[in-house]
Amino acid sequence: DVQLVESGGGLVQPGGSLKLSCAASGNTGGAYCMAWFRQGSDKGREGVAGIVVGVGRTYYDASVKGRFTISQNVSTNTLYLQMNSLKPEDTGMYFCAAGRSLRPCLMISGSPSGVDFWGQGTQVTVS
Repeated sequence: DVQLVESGGGLVQPGGSLKLSCAASGNTGGAYCMAWFRQGSDKGREGVAGIVVGVGRTYYDASVKGRFTISQNVSTNTLYLQMNSLKPEDTGMYFCAAGRSLRPCLMISGSPSGVDFWGQGTQVTVS
């Protein structure tokens, strides 16, 4: 199994920035895609960004493209999400996810698909 622990959430004003981190442990060698999802208070969980582990190819939902950047440090098994130009509609619980296939990355726009492991989430509030 893979254990995922997110950090870095908080309260930020519109136009501000935050950087989320996700520390992965366990059998991380089996993860091909790592991704960020979010869930607002009145919405289902939706994809934000994904990255192919070790390759670095990235995928973004249209709502965050140009504002958010997903990256990884393979040596420390850490996933990041740099969020700039934040908007109130970015508010929600942000979840780190890992998949044993590329499906979570390829299907990043929309509800989760192919996710095998989830973190507990970190709250981001833009207000």
